[in-house]
Amino acid sequence: MDDLGIGGCRRGRMFVRTTEGDDTLERPADLVQRDFRASAPNRLWVADLTYVKTHAGWVYVAFIIDVFSRMVVGWQASKSLRADLAIDALEMAVVTRGRTDRLDQLIHHSDRGVQYLCVRYSERLADNDIVASVGSTGDSHDNALVESFNGLHKWELIYPKGPWSGLEDVEFGTLSYVDWFNNRRLHGEIEPGPGYTTPAAFETAHYCQNVPTTR
Repeated sequence: MDDLGIGGCRRGRMFVRTTEGDDTLERPADLVQRDFRASAPNRLWVADLTYVKTHAGWVYVAFIIDVFSRMVVGWQASKSLRADLAIDALEMAVVTRGRTDRLDQLIHHSDRGVQYLCVRYSERLADNDIVASVGSTGDSHDNALVESFNGLHKWELIYPKGPWSGLEDVEFGTLSYVDWFNNRRLHGEIEPGPGYTTPAAFETAHYCQNVPTTR
């Protein structure tokens, strides 16, 4: 990187509240306990919301990440923080991953935001036999893996490519970013792995090594 004159992104601090906890809502147990490891795809998903400042106001983006490979399996952008934002991201993940794999061994982990604890979201998890897990303390470390992805989304796309005009602008940029992140961005923290690889390549290698036998 020095030889090419390339510098890494330096992260700063900016905070906008995207999720509000509601102690009156029944909350699932924390089944993850900050142990962000999975033995195969579709065993543990983590979900969270982030925000983007645009000329037309705030845009909010929901992401769902598969912990096994760090692959973005669902996302959605909206000008509203209503539950539909999180639900639409979940629907994308369920449709995309459910085509090739069962989801009945899957844990879905999130923070205590009302978007993830609402009845409609809980029903969609139950409809697909997905077990809900929620951070126990309300601390960002309880959902650190997806919080880290939100930071990458900001520092690799939102800040260097801005300013943003509005929702459609952010949607198109995020669509391109997710494709790059899943298929071309090399990751050094996918474990256990051969070193730097992409989420898509890591999952492909997993499935090649675990082909079901038929008689």
